[in-house]
Amino acid sequence: MDIDETLRKRGIELRRTATTTLQINVGFKCNLACRHCHVEAGPSRREMMESRTIEAVIACAGRLHFQAIDITGGAPELLPGLPRLISGLAPLTSKLLVRTNLVALARPEFVGLIDFYRRNGVGIVASLPSINPDQTNGQRGAGVFERSVAALKLLNGFGYGRQKSGLGLDLAVNPTGAFLPADQAQAERRFRLDLERKHNIEFSSLFTFANVPLGRFRTWLEGSGNLGPYLKKIEESFNPCTVPHLMCRTTVSVDWQGFLYDCDFNLAAGLHHCGKKKHVSELAELPPEGTSIPIADHCYACTAGAGFTCSGSILQ
Repeated sequence: MDIDETLRKRGIELRRTATTTLQINVGFKCNLACRHCHVEAGPSRREMMESRTIEAVIACAGRLHFQAIDITGGAPELLPGLPRLISGLAPLTSKLLVRTNLVALARPEFVGLIDFYRRNGVGIVASLPSINPDQTNGQRGAGVFERSVAALKLLNGFGYGRQKSGLGLDLAVNPTGAFLPADQAQAERRFRLDLERKHNIEFSSLFTFANVPLGRFRTWLEGSGNLGPYLKKIEESFNPCTVPHLMCRTTVSVDWQGFLYDCDFNLAAGLHHCGKKKHVSELAELPPEGTSIPIADHCYACTAGAGFTCSGSILQ
């Protein structure tokens, strides 16, 4: 059943509430080609935000107020203009986040970024699919787990994730296969115990995310014969209690060219904000409450089980 029909049968309309978050996808170039990536980021991609678009995004954040600004990719570290983007945005919001795959951040040429993040009060959301090295390496590439651990230790060395440091280091955990994420609280306890005991690593919080059937993950589902079963699983796991808290209701997402969407998944699917192509430079006011949100069947992933937003599970 299409998700719009599922919502209709339950008398639910998916519409925007007050907009609080600006999410910026700076491009699809990445040092990894992870199996679960919904935007198909990788080393061969060339899409990256240009300086004029960076300035348009900063100008937008200056004329409108966002409680949180969230920078993602690709690997944001590979964007030459990232320092300008961060320095321009940091004074304009009380919460500035950068997402990292950890491996890029640990590259010698980017080590200075960590201190730059610290000086600008940037929180870090770090992707680590599993505390099992084989599972992480199977999803992200050989040696990724070991390099991720090294990066987490480096971040801890700058104070990130340490208690009372004020420097947030959150872990983002995706399933390593065609199944829904584990309970977030249980996963956090398990990761915290294992990382501290084996590697003396600390972190702030852990967020669990379902894999969205788009991009490279959808291709993997098709090739492994898991597409039909996975789509059925997320549809049958639809939880109407998650809908009021979906991130698309409070987020404006900007792609590397500056065009607007309601979330990074609609960005990957090409579903523009309000169903039409609009540039961030044209955004004169925050989207009105009650504005409709384009949806498609990939939205089932965000509403399955406990659901999720960019801050992890909706329901605990």
